[in-house]
Amino acid sequence: MLDGMKRWYLAMCLILPLTAQVKRGERKSLLDNDPRVVYLTDMPDKQIELLVIKEAPVFSDLDGKNKVGTIVADQKVKIEAITDKAYKVRGKGTRDGIAGWVGPWAFTSKDPQFVENLKKFYTRQLEVNQLIADKEVAMGMTTEEVTRSLGKPTKSSLRQAPEGQSGAWEFIIYDEQPNYNYVRDPVSGHTIRQLVSVTQIEKSKRVVEFRNGVVSAIEDTANQRKDNVRIIIPPLVFGW
Repeated sequence: MLDGMKRWYLAMCLILPLTAQVKRGERKSLLDNDPRVVYLTDMPDKQIELLVIKEAPVFSDLDGKNKVGTIVADQKVKIEAITDKAYKVRGKGTRDGIAGWVGPWAFTSKDPQFVENLKKFYTRQLEVNQLIADKEVAMGMTTEEVTRSLGKPTKSSLRQAPEGQSGAWEFIIYDEQPNYNYVRDPVSGHTIRQLVSVTQIEKSKRVVEFRNGVVSAIEDTANQRKDNVRIIIPPLVFGW
């Protein structure tokens, strides 16, 4: 009996730390998905590097309540995430390496409009994130964003012309209709229903047209929603 208790105790000692690790991971996951934040680390094509021109306080929270140190000037840093008021960066601090949220006034770029452009990018990305969460599309989205929202198309076509590339993706949703035959059971003599095939019937279809990688038109079948097609600004081209 004593050996059994020892085994139980050792097992609990191994399980509890693992459970605690899972809970810590869950909390981290929730923090990393704050709806106010656009995470550039998830966008390899949006790597933005800026020069720190002034020493600035660094905060661990979005609201600037918990200061963790000071970032030093005259260094280049990559922006990991943005809100409408601050950038999350990682760089050299007055004491050691530091990471956290810093105000836009501490940075400069070769593009004098970088603060304004980054705000536009932020606003657009929040709208795109919501469209993707709702499994929707809008004119102005990129092909990559449409794929993240609707998945891979059922059918696709591509056309290359001197003025650029164009194409269309079809997203078709089917209903399955079972087909039965009624036969007599030779053993019992009863009539039974027997599945012989399944017919796929088109329920709805959405056609998304692209021009040079950006959605230019959206067409839905008649039984789709009849609200107006949404339009967002196309992706911004930065000159950092």
